[in-house]
Amino acid sequence: MARLPRLMGRGRALKCSWGPIDIPGDLAERYGYVNRSLPDGELEGFVENLATRIASFDKRAISETKRFVDVASLPPDYEIAPEWDVCLASIMRPVAQARIKKLMERGFHKPGDVENRLGYYVGQLGR
Repeated sequence: MARLPRLMGRGRALKCSWGPIDIPGDLAERYGYVNRSLPDGELEGFVENLATRIASFDKRAISETKRFVDVASLPPDYEIAPEWDVCLASIMRPVAQARIKKLMERGFHKPGDVENRLGYYVGQLGR
């Protein structure tokens, strides 16, 4: 949660955190959740071209650039640890465990519709 508001703003981060929605690629791109949204048929070529381009650069320059971008854009580690602890604690609560169990019974963690549309199914649990 320390990273998401920095990417897309507070309101959108809350919507993505609480709203039982699956975000389509074009909307995720507009929100800043992903860098780029491409049709399936274009993805492989785009990734191959980008990887080839990046591989042509000096590895030290890549590493240093990434480090400086991280410093400027990512929260410090001391902000992440407490959030991770809260996340793990919330997952262990009985209410969360009951919801996870319902999702597992419906196919969570298996190939299929629940995995493909998890936001939808999470939204259906309270109904």
